[in-house]
Amino acid sequence: MAARPGPRNLLTDVTGLSVGQAHDDTVRTGVTVVLAETPAVAACDVRGGAPGTRETDLLAPENLVEAVDAVVLSGGSVYGLGAADGVTAALGSQGRGFSFRAVDVTAPIVPAAILFDLANGGDKGWGERPPYADLGRAALAAAGPDFTLGAAGAGFGAMAGALKGGTGSASLVGDEGITTAALACVNSWGSVLMPGQPVFWAWPFEFDGEFGGARPDPAAPAPDPDDWGAAKLAAGARENTTLAVVATDAALTPAQAKRLAVMAQDGLARAIRPAHAPFDGDVVFALATGRRPLPDPAPLSLAVLGERAATCLARAVARGVWAAGGLAG
Repeated sequence: MAARPGPRNLLTDVTGLSVGQAHDDTVRTGVTVVLAETPAVAACDVRGGAPGTRETDLLAPENLVEAVDAVVLSGGSVYGLGAADGVTAALGSQGRGFSFRAVDVTAPIVPAAILFDLANGGDKGWGERPPYADLGRAALAAAGPDFTLGAAGAGFGAMAGALKGGTGSASLVGDEGITTAALACVNSWGSVLMPGQPVFWAWPFEFDGEFGGARPDPAAPAPDPDDWGAAKLAAGARENTTLAVVATDAALTPAQAKRLAVMAQDGLARAIRPAHAPFDGDVVFALATGRRPLPDPAPLSLAVLGERAATCLARAVARGVWAAGGLAG
């Protein structure tokens, strides 16, 4: 029996993870928080040409800290990095985080990445008090097993090419019982649709009509390599980005988690054309909660999980745009 979506078809099918989201209608922005029940082994892979990140250097396999307490994805461009301040403060008040000897304080490990939604028409006149730290706290407080897809969280004010973007998620459970899943906040420069057809590039990976079930017209000509369809017309630096978290309940080392993130990036290339452009800040975090052993031989099992992560991420991108009503608008 082949791998199939988990019971929720969400990132939270991975045991040990919860997701919370918050948004501000007036500002037209939001925050998504992925919370680990106990610190999760983590890694990060950056492929976009205009990224905005926090604490990602810490996740390199050769560095000290191997696990994180949460990951924050936010709108707001550079201002959105402040969402992690709110999450860090809240987790620290709960005693979560890296412990220091002889010091009565902890340091929660909260990597973050941001997308650009400053030009979407919302009221950005916040002066010296951007809303993101408060949105981060609210998203953390809302963390649980179920969460909204579409115009929600960090995808609330996003655009996927010329379409409404959003937050999507998908999962797979293999015969061996290991769960792999992805969450994406889609604000891409490239298009998620095939040129001239209301069909997602990710259509070959769809399960049970989860993003509409449309299929290519067999009579249509092959796509022109230079026809990007519903990509954004203006290629503005720092004005795009797809942010993602992929996760598994397998036990991985930091180096193995890094390989999972690298392989998962292929999911963006399957679902968005073009991806990883100079105008995107595409970032993929990988989390491993360690609830199941990685079967031997480990390299082969890791390759299987990496391919599943890429498939889940492609589906998550399409589900986010579908749920946001992108095709309707």
